[in-house]
Amino acid sequence: MIPQSTNPIQNRYLNHIETLHKLRVPRADRIITAMLLLLISFAAALLWVTPWVQTAYGDGTISTLNPAQRTQAISALVPGQIETWHVQEGQRVRKGDPIVTLRDTDLNLIDRLNAEIIAMEQQQTANINALETAENNLVRYRSLFEQGLVSQRELEQVQIGLEDLRANVAATTAELNRVRVNLARQSIQTKVAPSDGTILGLLSAGESTFVNAGDIIASFIPDGVERSVALIVNGFDAPLVYPGRKVRLQFDGWPMFQFSGWPGASLGTFAGEVEFVEPIADASGRFRVWIREDLSEGGWPEERYVRLGSRVRGWVLLEEVRLGYELWRQLNAFPPVNTALNEQGNV
Repeated sequence: MIPQSTNPIQNRYLNHIETLHKLRVPRADRIITAMLLLLISFAAALLWVTPWVQTAYGDGTISTLNPAQRTQAISALVPGQIETWHVQEGQRVRKGDPIVTLRDTDLNLIDRLNAEIIAMEQQQTANINALETAENNLVRYRSLFEQGLVSQRELEQVQIGLEDLRANVAATTAELNRVRVNLARQSIQTKVAPSDGTILGLLSAGESTFVNAGDIIASFIPDGVERSVALIVNGFDAPLVYPGRKVRLQFDGWPMFQFSGWPGASLGTFAGEVEFVEPIADASGRFRVWIREDLSEGGWPEERYVRLGSRVRGWVLLEEVRLGYELWRQLNAFPPVNTALNEQGNV
């Protein structure tokens, strides 16, 4: 039926249009419209009642907070040529196992150092004997000075000679210690493993290669590493990440089906907990978050499957909100909910 207007002239005109009176909305259109309205109402209700856990996403690598458990560089203590490699890359070693043996280019250096030590020890003995004699002589001169048999100047000359001998003894001792240190360094030509672990990389060098003191000749990773995950989190979400927050992690090479907002429905993810948030951002304004293993949910895969340096993706679990609110927040680029601030009335 055509709706009536308040204008009588317009009503008379509309009443004479018979075709307009016969027009009807098709049945299919009415059904589709009703279904769309029902679907929109259902979606709105679903968005209103469905819970959603907000997350702060980050990616990073497996590492460790303990610097003694990270990859270690093995350096040469003294200059020399490589004589023998005792290990291969990827080989497991025990503490004290030899890694490489160096030899000095001067094959007679150790013999000469030993001879120098013997000569200096003899010199030291002579200096000590002379010092003892000078001390006894000073006692005698003091007695003679009290009796008036020697002058003040003669007594002072004896004291000066005694001090010179003491300085000679000190200098000889220092030089002897220096030579002994050199001998000890040259004697330790074989580098050994500092602890149980695995050799990661060796210097590509043969017997003709000369290395200087401090040159890196191998790298080593110890056993029993306490793994942690270092996630890089956007500075937009970083204020809501603090120690104790729960985290869901996905490791490279591990099949995973992830619902970031419904962690209970995710498959192939592993539990973690925020241990430490670095207080300083990097050059791009992002923060590094350290995650420890959550043993209450079974822990992470074994180290042979998830090794140090492997890539990781993580979702730090924040507050629970309604799904509709989360979609609205994402569209408007608002920050996640901060319950702590809301309770204080600051937001």
